[in-house]
This record gives sequence, C-alpha cells and structure tokens, in this order.
Amino acid sequence: MRAFVVDAFTTAIFGGNQAGVVLLDQGAPFPEEGLMQAVAGELKHSETAYVRPLGGNRFHIRYFTPAGEVDLCGHATIASFSLLRQLGQIGEGTFTLLTAAGEQEVRVEGEAVYLTISPVSVVRELTPEQGAELLAAYGLRPEQGWPGLAPALVNSGLTDIMLPVRDHSVLMAAVQDEGAVTDLSRRYDVVGVHMFCPGQGDVAAYCSNFAPLWAIPEECATGTANAGLTRYLTERGVFPEGRVNRILQGEHMGRCSEIRTLARPGAPGVEVGGHAVISMEVLLRLP
Repeated sequence: MRAFVVDAFTTAIFGGNQAGVVLLDQGAPFPEEGLMQAVAGELKHSETAYVRPLGGNRFHIRYFTPAGEVDLCGHATIASFSLLRQLGQIGEGTFTLLTAAGEQEVRVEGEAVYLTISPVSVVRELTPEQGAELLAAYGLRPEQGWPGLAPALVNSGLTDIMLPVRDHSVLMAAVQDEGAVTDLSRRYDVVGVHMFCPGQGDVAAYCSNFAPLWAIPEECATGTANAGLTRYLTERGVFPEGRVNRILQGEHMGRCSEIRTLARPGAPGVEVGGHAVISMEVLLRLP
C-alpha cells in the first residue's frame, strides 16, 4: 500500500495539520482493523485516512487515530482529496464521500478542497458551573470566558465542547490539565474541547483544539470542530450567514493553520475548506 503524509490547511510544507493518507486500489477491501490501527500508530499523526475508491465520483474513507477509529475527520479529508487531486486521480468537481458519520459532500475547486459537513447542530448549552469547571481544567477563571456566550456541546459528525474565552491573550495563556480534560470528555461523551476567542482584522476567530481522550493533547487544525464552531457562532449572530470565515488555529503548537468555513442560509451543513501539500510518501512493507 502507498502511504503519504499530507499537511492540511496550509500552502507551506511542514505547516498546518499533518495527516496520514493510505490509498487503496479501486475494489480492494479495507485492510484488517488491527493493521489499520497499527499503521496509524506507526505514522503517529492525529488521524490517518484510508481511502477506498468506489467508482465514479464516490469514495469511502475510514479514519484512525493512534488510539482508535473515529467517524469523521475534516483535516484528513482535506488531505485525502488534495492528494488525489495532486496525483491526477481526480479533477475539479463534486464528490460523494461515505464515512461512518454518513454520506458527506466534497467539492474540489482549483487546488482547494471543501468538505460539507452535514448536519451540524448545537446539542445544548452547559451551565455556568459546568463552564467554570471546564475553564479551571485550563488554569482559567470564570471571568476569562467570553461574556454572554456559554460553553456548549456541538455535533458535526463528532461531538465537541465549544469553550469560548475572552480574547487572544487568554487563549494563549491556557494550560491543559490532560487528566481533567480526559475525565470531562468521558463525562460529556465528547471527542474533546474546542477553545476559541474573537478574531481581529480579517481573522474571524482564533482557536485551539484539545482531545487527550483520543491521545491528541492538542491539534493544530480540526475541520469538524470548526464546522461546529461556525454553527455555534452563526446561531448567536457572531458569524453572519453566507460569509466565508477565516479561522486560525495551532498557534500554541507553532503550526498555525488556516481554515475557511461557510454556513449558507437555510443549509443544515457547514462547508469547511482549505489547501494541503504533500510532505512525504512512504511504501508500506507489510508481512
């Protein structure tokens, strides 16, 4: 099998969020789950995507972290279709993607890839006491939250906690207690915590994503979580419907990523897009 490392949500090699991508031949079955898990652990990136062509404009992808399989991964999807585009295996157009989270739509426009994650919904807001406990897990006080916005559970194929904070300085000052966040993630049955603050200039928002329950202490670009963030902020009037939002993530890690999102009026889904570059190609020598 051919495996690649692809840097998603960036135009520069060794930037953005790295994903493993393993390409399977059309008609070939997925490898045994234990092998897919082992390869993901060997590549050591937050997600590795296994891409299986189904014929025509249809693909089936499964996603593995070093700790287990997840239903959907935005940045690994952007990486996968960017790779197929750069290898000449697909052109521009709209593609149907089968995932454990259901069918998704992918649009390739020039060198950019956009994933429509649908549906995306706010599940429920958390209480002030629950919000204070979440902030404390990052060494933050209740008054350092974003005034007027409550933390909430948001589902975009995966469920995350949206945790609003006051400004960029608070976001950068957050220090995660991995044990506490892991326990909170189990309690709320979520992948992790997506912390964010207001943007400045042409930046709509800054964010950091934490998923220690899945062996991802922090991730520098998350498509699904930013789809959830876009739905959350659109419903609260912070993001206008129909506007392309430029979101920056990963500054904590020194790998700043740029994610573009769009919530079209009346649409149940959110478009998440960006560029990606190939950084490595690997030949897997399997027994």
